[in-house]
Amino acid sequence: MVDTTELTAAVERFADRLRAAPQSRLVRGAAAEGLALARELAVRAQRLEEPGAEPRIMPDAGVFAVADQIVVAGNDLAEILRTAPPGPAAAELDEAVEAVRRAAARAAL
Repeated sequence: MVDTTELTAAVERFADRLRAAPQSRLVRGAAAEGLALARELAVRAQRLEEPGAEPRIMPDAGVFAVADQIVVAGNDLAEILRTAPPGPAAAELDEAVEAVRRAAARAAL
């Protein structure tokens, strides 16, 4: 089993920042960064869960829903990685955590 605490904590921190951000900040790009991250995490999860299948793209549910989309996608990926074999899962986990950190930095929250 792989410890995915770092990923879920990073996802929750970013989502909390988005939830606390004013609408003007969300519209100026923070929500777009969040949606891009949610989509990336969802695609990563789908590729692990259904290799070879065409990933489905997470829809844009609006600036006020993006934090929840990040949490859902991040937790889905964390669960898949938690039960995956440690070798490849560890590298995927590190990449996902870094993706969350980069998105949070770009969102400037």
